[in-house]
Amino acid sequence: MKKLIIVKTGSTFVDTAERYGDFDEMTCRGLGIDPATVRVVNADQGERLPDPKACYGVVITGAHCMVTDDLPWSLAIEAWIPSLVQAEVPLLGICYGHQLLGRAMGGNVDFHPGGKEVGTVAIKLRSERSNDPLFANLAPQFPVHATHSQSVLSLPPEAVLLAENDFEPHHAFRLGRCAWGVQFHPEYDSNVMRDYVTAQSDSLVLAGQNVDALLQNLCETPEANSLLVTFAELAIQGEFS
Repeated sequence: MKKLIIVKTGSTFVDTAERYGDFDEMTCRGLGIDPATVRVVNADQGERLPDPKACYGVVITGAHCMVTDDLPWSLAIEAWIPSLVQAEVPLLGICYGHQLLGRAMGGNVDFHPGGKEVGTVAIKLRSERSNDPLFANLAPQFPVHATHSQSVLSLPPEAVLLAENDFEPHHAFRLGRCAWGVQFHPEYDSNVMRDYVTAQSDSLVLAGQNVDALLQNLCETPEANSLLVTFAELAIQGEFS
């Protein structure tokens, strides 16, 4: 039986996981589907990645490590991604997963020259989203939760850029019919984002960021959260098979 696969590439902070669940739990909750139809693959623990034919959709989570660390399990995901894209298995890469998708398909990933983007930030959708199955019905601009030091600095060939802001020019893109990367976190709510700002407060201050302002600017992100529900619906409908 096919499953919607959540590829877990790491864990959130221990306290955050205790309060709100780990990355896989946040993602499963955000998808809004029966957990029985979901299989979590702990890729960071070396668990074997499934054959694309066994997946009706795949979500690759965020992580606290860096893509450029070139960890063996991470390189294995990169090597697996092209087979998903070729088979047109609906794929959503979130933050670290977004970067893995970008690099696996020929883009460049490294540290963002502007430093870290963190907090609730606004993104703008480009006109290319008008025909995109995942983004077409969203507002032209909306808030998202972000926390990242690395980015897809150059997109893969033939990628369609869908969303950007002044700091991050590649907040969302699509490859082929149904592979998407989002640099932001549609699985987060403002409580989780607050944990991330607070946990990083010392390093953020050293980098010249105003932590109080970041905390005051936090809000819910329903448009971003809706992407997970829409992705699950597209995958379950089998529109791309």
